[in-house]
Amino acid sequence: MPRSRQQNVLAAQWSPNGGALGSPDLTIPVNQVFGANVFSPAVQRQRLPKPVYQQLQSTLARGAAIDISLADQIAAAMKDWALEQGATHFTHWFQPLTGSTAEKHDSFYAPTGEGTAIADFSGKELIQGEPDASSFPTGGIRATFEARGYTAWDPTSPAFVLENPNGAVLCIPTAFASWTGEALDNKIPLLRSMDALSRSAVRALRLFGDDASARVFTTVGPEQEYFLIDEQYFFERPDLVTTGRTLFGAKPPKGHELDDHYFGTIPERILAYMLDCERELAKLGVPIKTRHNEVAPNQYEVAPVFENSNVGCDHQQLAMQTLETVARRYGLVCLLHEKPFAGVNGSGKHNNWSMGTDTGHNLLDPGDTPAENLQFLFFCAAVIQAVNRHQALLRASIASAGQDHRLGANEAPPAIISIFLGAELLRAFEAIESGQAEAASEKGFLGLGTEVLPPLPMHGGDRNRTSPFAFTGNKFEFRALGSSQSLSLPNTVLNTTVAEALDDLGSKLEAALEGGASLEEAVPEIVKESFGANKQIVFEGDNYSEDWHREADERGLLDLRSTPDALPWLVEDQTVQVFSDYGVLSKRELESRYDVYVEQYVIKVNIEAEVAATIARTMLLPAAVRRAVVCDRRAGVGQRDAPGRGGLARPRRVHAGHRAPGDGGGEGGGRPARARRGRRPVAATQVLGDALHQVARRRIGWAFRVRADIHAERSRTANGSHRSFNGQRRGRPQAG
Repeated sequence: MPRSRQQNVLAAQWSPNGGALGSPDLTIPVNQVFGANVFSPAVQRQRLPKPVYQQLQSTLARGAAIDISLADQIAAAMKDWALEQGATHFTHWFQPLTGSTAEKHDSFYAPTGEGTAIADFSGKELIQGEPDASSFPTGGIRATFEARGYTAWDPTSPAFVLENPNGAVLCIPTAFASWTGEALDNKIPLLRSMDALSRSAVRALRLFGDDASARVFTTVGPEQEYFLIDEQYFFERPDLVTTGRTLFGAKPPKGHELDDHYFGTIPERILAYMLDCERELAKLGVPIKTRHNEVAPNQYEVAPVFENSNVGCDHQQLAMQTLETVARRYGLVCLLHEKPFAGVNGSGKHNNWSMGTDTGHNLLDPGDTPAENLQFLFFCAAVIQAVNRHQALLRASIASAGQDHRLGANEAPPAIISIFLGAELLRAFEAIESGQAEAASEKGFLGLGTEVLPPLPMHGGDRNRTSPFAFTGNKFEFRALGSSQSLSLPNTVLNTTVAEALDDLGSKLEAALEGGASLEEAVPEIVKESFGANKQIVFEGDNYSEDWHREADERGLLDLRSTPDALPWLVEDQTVQVFSDYGVLSKRELESRYDVYVEQYVIKVNIEAEVAATIARTMLLPAAVRRAVVCDRRAGVGQRDAPGRGGLARPRRVHAGHRAPGDGGGEGGGRPARARRGRRPVAATQVLGDALHQVARRRIGWAFRVRADIHAERSRTANGSHRSFNGQRRGRPQAG
């Protein structure tokens, strides 16, 4: 049905309609909602007996296991608090390998036998749950008949209450494992990797004379990009509904060529939505800091303050869920797909990553004189070494079907992993490598040509928005993540590989110190050796340019342009070695993830192909036929009646030796049609039908070839060959 102008007008209109949140006085404590739905340390202090609270916090600070004897008292306090928030049920909230979250709700209430019910929640129910492990992706670890699996309470991530218009539920963040002990989720390997990095970093800190720090934490601050479209438009597109992106369509006359959407004034309807989202997230303790328009029309971004990596990953899942849920209140649909629309920028998620001690020191803060900050240079060199050695694994950690449409375009980092350090930091490393002392850079000021505006302090170097892994002041920004992805796997890879590099450099430093060298003598030599061996990963130029692709190949960097190219690196020998050495993932767990990600990729691509075929068959082809019938009639080609419910119109065939209608039939009639016209007329309906069905078949055939290609690439990887298929970028077939 053609769209009317009135439909467009209605879709563009919006008013609060009595549902406005208002602007409360935030100086009044009762109006402060941050953490209101979180069983936070502040709430625990009020509700737990003092000895229990102190023991719990002390255990968490040390990273030790919780004393089971505390569980019943903690569970009772948590239940009473949740009931006051209106929660009637509780759930173990976990993150299986689906990429989203999972939950099963159980009621607090149980009948007493006297016609009444009593609320109860035991320590056993808090600590352990038992979902069906065979119904989640396991990569062969659990068979269909092997259903037992366990969820285990994660006390380092606070429980929270999710509100619903008709009630609430207490959500307890948990890990998910099989009955045989393998990790079946994203949380367990992340926690293991954080422990591994903490051990390696603390060992290095001891060599620098830091005896106060007991633990080192990694922190994340993800920048989430997303699209918002009116729900009326969304539900008119079967491809958007089923796959999250458009499979057919026409490029609009105006996209983001004028650069007028980025940081533009936020529309009233969108701002109201953002404020509502931020209020909901504030209740859940998610510290949202930034919101703004993004580059593409109807594209936006939200970003929180840095948090502990484990809590930050949990909060990121809540943020994505909240963005999608709240959008419906405003007649909108939130799209988290990496490339929902061709022709305009896609959406990513910048993963800002750093390391900090439990004493509050950021290990990636260069200070005012980075060239003289030996500890910073040591830890920074370890990150450079880790990224260079495991560049393919980092690429594999962000691989997905959606990413294949986004990475490498002039909107996102390329598939080639490289590091941007900035002018000041690069000079410091190059000075160490050359053996020349680098004079401290004087901080300059930028004058703006008028006394009204104050001079601005300048940074030591520019920023590079095209780099996939950039140093941005006191952190590294991994910019290549997809907008719909969980943060867990990329951060697990970062933590584990940096732990390996820290141990390598730490062993060399330890040997040098035992050999009589001073810290000031040993650290520059170790940094010099490490940077010299890994500097090929450092690139300060334009990552979008074709020249960089050629240069990267000369440097020996890998260009894994598609998911089938990248995924086999999850089970490469050096990957298995580093994950096994640090107890993060076993070979079996890595292989299971490889199988899960391959299967998910193939299924998603196949779903897109099936949807494309359905749209071509039921929407495009009938519309084309209706138009072609008109064109055929105008051209004088014979047609049967217009198509009815039984199927499409077919052209009337005119064979040699037969007389066409109206061509002098009867005695002494005209010439045979073929002899007169030279060839049989072919109706436009037949041409369009054949073309569209051919497109659909090509898409489906491409999907079914992917699995074989991935396994073939894995074999090539095992044989030491890492070129992409046919040495060329693998692209999806286009629609005619």
